[in-house]
Amino acid sequence: MSVWEDEFAVRLAKLRTKKGVSAREMSLDIAQNGNYINQIENKKTFPTMCTFFYICDYFKITPAEFFQEENQNPEKLNDLTEKLKKLDEKQFEIIRATVEEFLK
Repeated sequence: MSVWEDEFAVRLAKLRTKKGVSAREMSLDIAQNGNYINQIENKKTFPTMCTFFYICDYFKITPAEFFQEENQNPEKLNDLTEKLKKLDEKQFEIIRATVEEFLK
């Protein structure tokens, strides 16, 4: 088993837990058998590329975002980004300044 497979299993478990769904529920939601996600997380199997794309769609993230470990909330970040795009310049600047204050 490669380091990537280990990291994949850990990232999948973190994203699934963050979403608040069981491994069984997620497995069934992506049209797999009930223990499929559990098998991945326990490093007994590895998804095909096609199934990996279904997993990303399930989390509403891109494949690149799946591997961005520093991004703890990719689905929420994507949602926020879409909302930020709708703000006018003044509203956007208020949000930007607030975020910068939080980061100090």
